[in-house]
Amino acid sequence: MKFVAQALVASVFCALAPAWAQAASPEWDKLITDAKKEGKVVVVAPPDPQVREALPKAFKDKYGITLEYLGGPSSDTAARLRTERKAGLYTVDAALSGQQTITSVFYSEKMLDPLRPALIDPDVTDGTKWKTGKLPFVDPEKQYVLRLFSTRTPMFFLNTKYVKPEEIKSAQDLINPKFKGKIITSDPTLPGIGSSDNARFYVQFGEEFVKKLYIEQQPMLSRDRRQIGDSLARGAYPIALGAEDEEMERLQKEGFPIARIYSLEGMSDIVSSSVGQVVIFNNAPHPNAAKLFANWIASREGLEIYSRNRGGVPTRNDIHEERYLPAEMIPKPGVEYFDAYSWDFVLNQDKIRLRTKELMGK
Repeated sequence: MKFVAQALVASVFCALAPAWAQAASPEWDKLITDAKKEGKVVVVAPPDPQVREALPKAFKDKYGITLEYLGGPSSDTAARLRTERKAGLYTVDAALSGQQTITSVFYSEKMLDPLRPALIDPDVTDGTKWKTGKLPFVDPEKQYVLRLFSTRTPMFFLNTKYVKPEEIKSAQDLINPKFKGKIITSDPTLPGIGSSDNARFYVQFGEEFVKKLYIEQQPMLSRDRRQIGDSLARGAYPIALGAEDEEMERLQKEGFPIARIYSLEGMSDIVSSSVGQVVIFNNAPHPNAAKLFANWIASREGLEIYSRNRGGVPTRNDIHEERYLPAEMIPKPGVEYFDAYSWDFVLNQDKIRLRTKELMGK
């Protein structure tokens, strides 16, 4: 979600810049000097216009280094990097990406350099600055994948002109025959939010439930987030699974009656990191700039800018997200949530995705 106008980012940056300044050290100074010599960093990241504008500007203003922003779905990025690396080409330095692509492609295919040794900014390495009390690495070695967001996320969306929230109180209501042909979902056979939703239903309710929901209910399977949003808004498919929250915000601003459904009876509420993980690639064309970018995006400064423009709840504890994010997005202390981006769940998720693909004959 985008909750702060672009113009405000600059004022926020200026106001808080003193608090974000790094402590000088020879190692830090050398990294900045070497990164400036490289002159550029290439980062694959989400296709959000606000993020695409805000991150390159802020990074350039701070360090004088160009951030080449390659926005697009993580699955498309993975396919591109596979093709390039087979040809001996290495064009990308770092990524802000979804967990499934990182786990099943970047990490498993050994495309990554360890990130932990590259983090040298005291503002980042101080464990007391993070809500977990330590750097929130999520990979088994605690070296490669740093989690930046943990956000309470909707389970699905409704067009309330056609379907009222009280009509769907539990997951079983989604397979009510009266909703046959009225559901649109991000394709569960592709890595991403659609397969994450599918895997959760599969784990909790079994294969028969998945067959009923994704086959017998005859949902519209989409690979286009704009299509999902527009179909929901027009009422062609008044129930949407796997929609992008920023797309829903756009539609709400345009006056469409869109409701976010965060809870279902019999299921824990969800937290996710969305595209809130940072990694750096091996054989990077700009290795020092990649390290500098990783330190910056994990700092209070960089992560607040990313959080404000992407709409994710930061995993740092010194960013006051309650000032700019709705309360329902912020996980509450002491509440047990289902983490849809935990490492083990994502590993299992890919197996379920392939099984679902088989069930659907795709």
